[in-house]
Amino acid sequence: MTTSSLPRVVADGPLAPAILTMTEGQIDWLPWQVAIEGSATPVDAVYTYGHPRVDGPLLDRLPGLRVISNYGVGVDHIDLKAAAERGLPVGNTPGILDGATADMGFSLLLASARRVVEGDRYARSPEFTVYDPGYMLGREVHGSTLGIIGLGRIGRQVARRARGFDMMVLYHNRKPAADLDPALAARYVSFDELLAASDYVMLTAPLTPETRGLINAAALKKMKRTATLINIARGPVVDTAALTEALSAGQIAGAALDVTDPEPLPRNHPLLQMPNVVIAPHLGSATIETRQKMAEMSIRNLLAGLRGEKLPYQVV
Repeated sequence: MTTSSLPRVVADGPLAPAILTMTEGQIDWLPWQVAIEGSATPVDAVYTYGHPRVDGPLLDRLPGLRVISNYGVGVDHIDLKAAAERGLPVGNTPGILDGATADMGFSLLLASARRVVEGDRYARSPEFTVYDPGYMLGREVHGSTLGIIGLGRIGRQVARRARGFDMMVLYHNRKPAADLDPALAARYVSFDELLAASDYVMLTAPLTPETRGLINAAALKKMKRTATLINIARGPVVDTAALTEALSAGQIAGAALDVTDPEPLPRNHPLLQMPNVVIAPHLGSATIETRQKMAEMSIRNLLAGLRGEKLPYQVV
């Protein structure tokens, strides 16, 4: 039942129980369908829990909005320019998920290198009856070269973990990082040099017009045939068709993906059938601790915006 005295907030869901508990008695949650169809009754805020598209036409259907709060750090699904033009502050949850996402990146790297997913399936199967020391050989991680594309907060956390494996760390940004901790021992190189030299290429760059399709057919051809691509950024940073072709043709050894384009992939997509591809369902920040903190930060943004205050974690 709608409680008209409370602020009305549209959200895609279902929302996590922690969010509902934190806002009990403070928010009248409305289904996302209201945002799609518009509402005769004013809506006060938009809360994006997954990645629904929030653009100018949607915002125009909700003329009474005061704030947009995003559960997560990535806001590529929100048209920030359209929000700014309408005077709508947008909040996200920066800094809180860097460690968890970096952990996931290294989990994928290790799983792919040591063929953990394949090994798990084989160990559970009827075929595993005799130990064969020459079967299912993987590749070593320690002492290898890791190339990080996008050495921001998450990328630097990845570099810290790489040092524990005695890896050589290369990175590429639009320009060298001016405030890089020397202890990371990460060396700036050109995009092409990183692709050519790295045993593992990990994507941690945000999705922007410049990074959309960054890993395309030309980029994949520059990688080693023994290299693995790991994506913990956003799916559209990689050209899915080009990656599928490169893996089919043996241009690279494997891929480990926490994100895809589209997401999820169609259930009959070739990538889902390839044994040299590890795919996770967007688990980068999916720890109990991080998701709790994300909920707290996003709700703080939401409530501040509803009160007409500056958002604690404001993007625009």
